[in-house]
Amino acid sequence: MYAIVDIETTGGHANANGITEVAIRIHNGTEITERFETLINPGINIPVYIRALTGISNEMVQKAPSFSEVAPRIFHLLRDKIFVAHNVNFDYSFLRHHLSAAGFDLQTKKLCTVRLGRKILPGLPSYSLGKFCNHLGIVNTSRHRAAGDAEATAILFSMLLQNDKEGHIKTSLNNRSKEQSLPPNLAKADFDKLPFTAGIYYFHNSKGKVIYVGKAKNIKKRVFSHFSNNSPGRQKQEFLRDIYSISYKECGTELMALIHEAVEIKRLWPANNRSLKRYEHAYGLYLFEDQNGYKRLAIDKCRKSLSPLYTFNYILEGHNLLKKLISEFNLCARLCFVQSGHACHPGEGHECRVCTGQEPSLSYNQRIDAALSELKNSLPSFLVVDEGRSVHERSCVLMVNGKFYGAGFLESIPQNKDLDTIKSRLTPYPANDYIRNLVYSHAQKFPDKIMML
Repeated sequence: MYAIVDIETTGGHANANGITEVAIRIHNGTEITERFETLINPGINIPVYIRALTGISNEMVQKAPSFSEVAPRIFHLLRDKIFVAHNVNFDYSFLRHHLSAAGFDLQTKKLCTVRLGRKILPGLPSYSLGKFCNHLGIVNTSRHRAAGDAEATAILFSMLLQNDKEGHIKTSLNNRSKEQSLPPNLAKADFDKLPFTAGIYYFHNSKGKVIYVGKAKNIKKRVFSHFSNNSPGRQKQEFLRDIYSISYKECGTELMALIHEAVEIKRLWPANNRSLKRYEHAYGLYLFEDQNGYKRLAIDKCRKSLSPLYTFNYILEGHNLLKKLISEFNLCARLCFVQSGHACHPGEGHECRVCTGQEPSLSYNQRIDAALSELKNSLPSFLVVDEGRSVHERSCVLMVNGKFYGAGFLESIPQNKDLDTIKSRLTPYPANDYIRNLVYSHAQKFPDKIMML
């Protein structure tokens, strides 16, 4: 038995909106055997645009029952049936959410007439309920009202049952089928082609624009997790409705997937990615020359207009490094902005020759250059070598003097460890502290995968 459902609501997501009307048609696979419909008082104001679309006003629902009053009847009608609706996950998420609030746990199989229509009657210009019904000659005299749309969906479902020569409905109801969990506008073929390997995946909207980039150790499993968790929130429901296609890129390892995800989010700026968009360098070590010709080092917040010599997650990390350089190379703490006042105090019994005017800029700047050279040489250059996308290649992530340079896949690693040769065979990518920390963390965890250069 099937329960063909349509609802009207105060908005597009269940956890902040109410239901204003429910219509259920019980269908035995041949015809409708029972009809149920009711207005519902949502307990909140019906927005103007909803009133204009559905014709349901606040006055119409004022004396209607609350959802909790009709929940037992609705649950009784749905609990042992196959739940059928046009864009089924919308109706199902609303009813499941509000039934749960009333103390009922709805767990049923689902069928989506949008998805079934694309399979059983392919090639139509639109599968929206109104245009789909018009194409098939189904008359709906009460569009955007639950009873009218449920009646039209029931007729549509009967036609799909009659024309299902290849058994798509039976296949969709198979426990192994993921068909009804997929977004309404996503072709199952797009999902079926996804690999069970590490990589990144892209969700595209109706115009082909990337709206989300994700990474995974198992692309197919991770993508399905987006759809199986049918949250009633606005963000999740709008996100699912916007997905029309999926593409992917295999990366071989989780580290490569993490790096490519960070790079692609920065490059594409997808609407539904948030966490990595704002990840920037926090602080940087800067070099400049003052009006007296002295080179000066400073720790400051990273700015787009300046290129730091080195970056840090925390300002304390930067100050500790700067103090170390001051001590080892006898630098002026005042010129490095570590001490204030007219003269710095490097230590008891000593005086700063720069502050007392005894050291010219030329000799002091040589010590600054030596400090920066030592800093550069102390930062390691290495390759992270790991599994590739096939047995014939290896994934490689390159760090040069402590900074992320780029990554790629090589069939063979240069035995002479020549840095320029390795660079020429990898793709350079923009660097940030997030990626640098990923690589260092991986290197500490898997020292056997490190090749020092």
